[in-house]
Amino acid sequence: MNWNWEEFYKKASDWLILYVPKIVVAIIILFIGFWLVRILSKWLRKVLEKRNFNASLRYFLLNLIVIALQIFVIVISLQAAGLQLTFFTAIVAGLSVAAGLALSGTLQNFVSGILILVLRPYRVGDNVIMQNQQGTVDSIQLFYTLIKTFDNKTIIVPNGQLSNNVVVNLSREGMRRIDVELKFPYKIDEETVRKTAVDVITHIDSLKKEPAHRIGVINLEPDKYTISIQAWTNAHGFEDTRMELNERLMEALKQQQLLA
Repeated sequence: MNWNWEEFYKKASDWLILYVPKIVVAIIILFIGFWLVRILSKWLRKVLEKRNFNASLRYFLLNLIVIALQIFVIVISLQAAGLQLTFFTAIVAGLSVAAGLALSGTLQNFVSGILILVLRPYRVGDNVIMQNQQGTVDSIQLFYTLIKTFDNKTIIVPNGQLSNNVVVNLSREGMRRIDVELKFPYKIDEETVRKTAVDVITHIDSLKKEPAHRIGVINLEPDKYTISIQAWTNAHGFEDTRMELNERLMEALKQQQLLA
């Protein structure tokens, strides 16, 4: 069979004349569109930061707007290239069904992320206990939450697990109570221990005057009793205050010869 090169060149030239300009226009629209979206996202980020918009919700909204605009730019580019969007839509629909079945867990994380941002059980900066991990919420993203532990580890927790499990927010109320339990033999006078503890508490600035501290005997055993000391402090800085209270109590009780 003889190849008709003349006919081939004619069809090729017709194709180039018909489609190449559309493809070039589509590429130009794509580059300009993405460039404009990037500029808009930077401007929007600055506006939200100036208005002290919630950090977690700000990150979510920026990502949502950027993704939506990028999809819009791609659709416009495909139309400019002359692609039949009905056929393209059918392909996307089929892929969406397959992706939905394969990524059901990911979609659950996404929906859970939206619920967390709307209901706000915790915010960026809160001290929390999640999945047996204690730390500070570093960021709330679309699919997962980043927790920075107090020993500087980063824990990545899928949002789907957080929406279906217990999350302890340690700093939401603004204050936390420090509980210290000390055991003494009956030969140690309880009132002396109480006065020593009160003196220590009143000289620690990070402990609050209200709610008032509580000191009392909570347990009796055949050879000893247990005193509970309860004092309130700010949720942030709780560990530092607790260590300071423990150290000062130990030093004061030793000075009074109430501890061995």
